[in-house]
Amino acid sequence: MRDLIGYGENPPVVGWPGGAKVAVSLVLNYEEGAESAIADGDARDEDISIFGGWSADPTKRSLMKESFFEYGSRVGIWRYLGMFRSFGVRSTVMACGAALERNPEAARAIVRDGHEICGHGYKWRGLVGMTPDEQRTEIRTAVDAIERVAGVRPQGWYVREGITEETRDILVEEGFLYDSNSYSDDLPYYVETAHGPHLVVPYSGDTNDARFWGTGSLGSPDDFFSVLKDSLDCLLAEAEEVPRMMSVGIHLRIGGRPSVAMAVRRFLAYAQSQEGVLFATREEIARWWLEQAPATSPLAVEGASR
Repeated sequence: MRDLIGYGENPPVVGWPGGAKVAVSLVLNYEEGAESAIADGDARDEDISIFGGWSADPTKRSLMKESFFEYGSRVGIWRYLGMFRSFGVRSTVMACGAALERNPEAARAIVRDGHEICGHGYKWRGLVGMTPDEQRTEIRTAVDAIERVAGVRPQGWYVREGITEETRDILVEEGFLYDSNSYSDDLPYYVETAHGPHLVVPYSGDTNDARFWGTGSLGSPDDFFSVLKDSLDCLLAEAEEVPRMMSVGIHLRIGGRPSVAMAVRRFLAYAQSQEGVLFATREEIARWWLEQAPATSPLAVEGASR
């Protein structure tokens, strides 16, 4: 059953480490090489629009469309790893297993720099329409690929186009700490599964560079910076009463381009100039929430409809 009430008017007051007011989760989406591609044996190329609406026939191979994706793994990942090193911040990399297999050097560098790898499927696709057994296979295949290439086991899960009613039961069975297939809140929250409570660390579609893609609503890097800055300012103001969380979504083939990356660089500088901002991986946020507001505590359900 859908929960349209959540925490209601009384969200839990869960302080962040060091007394921070807002925990900012930087997310790099690493999908390049995992998209549907005729060159990789798929029946169709990824059916997307790029460059303001241009799209090639997905039933025929397009080297130009392939090159759009390739930018993310050839250039974008290195641009962001360097940027994050310079600012001393860590991110969560939502990575497809197939994408990391095709660039093991990048996979190792992500872990070397202390970033979290979150499972993003094996291929760049969702689980909707899959049977529970098919979902379990997809999840395990992704985890095996990430472990083999990067040497770490993902603790979180997020996939394109969503999950089914059975997915969270499977994630708990498979030992996942959290998932992020939700856009419903500014704070983590618990959902019930067949195996007990499961933590959701929600994501965001507005503070996300996907809005540049195709007919997206962002027209310039200045627009993106304004969205990020205003979002943080709003959450900082609200955090005087209730600490908040903010997600920033970056796709390496989009946000990895110089102009958009510059907007993210400006945002990092601005955020670090503000008192009470904490940069944390989603795993760190999940572990902190599980410790400070376990599912059995009054904090976890205060104001919520259960």
